Amino acid sequence: MTAIEHTQARPRGTRLPRRARREQLLGAAQEVFVAQGYHAAAMDDIAERAGVSKPVLYQHFPGKLELYLALLDQHCESLLQAVRTALASTSDNKLRVEATMDAYFAYVEDEGGAFRLVFESDLTNEPAVRERVDKVSLECAEAICEVIAEDTGLPREQSMLLAVGLGGVSQVVARYWLSSNSQIPRDTAVNLLTSLAWRGIAGFPLHGTDGHH
Repeated sequence: MTAIEHTQARPRGTRLPRRARREQLLGAAQEVFVAQGYHAAAMDDIAERAGVSKPVLYQHFPGKLELYLALLDQHCESLLQAVRTALASTSDNKLRVEATMDAYFAYVEDEGGAFRLVFESDLTNEPAVRERVDKVSLECAEAICEVIAEDTGLPREQSMLLAVGLGGVSQVVARYWLSSNSQIPRDTAVNLLTSLAWRGIAGFPLHGTDGHH
């Protein structure tokens, strides 16, 4: 996750190129938002964490909401790309399911905690936030849906229902796995969840074949 790469506060006065400064500010904001939540976080805290003055912070982001939305956009895109990459990584259907499950686990396990901004935000009553969270969930489901529809020949509406279920189960179980401090290794957890999901998905015949996956 790019925003969290700059974890050490810089001394004030350090001049950075605009893009590098923006990334630094996003990294500082991510740490503060993940630790405190949106409502408890203050622009003062973010500026201090980044080692800049508030005017510098406001040169890049006009307000706290805009800063939060910039982070949300970045991490929603990261999740979507991870899911698309997983689906494209193999033509073996069971391995596709496993790769997709693992993409969610990897996203949740990332030490920056960005998943909390997407799946556990305390700002979901804000329309701009809700829109982005709903959009990435829908886009991930649509990516999964395309594969299910192509492989099974099921109508799009039915494929989408299965895709929403697969994505939803993946992120909910991954979050539980992390929050419960499970002693189950990630790859074992992914394999268990894949076995559960695959028993259901494998029941649908592979489109254009005799039904064997």
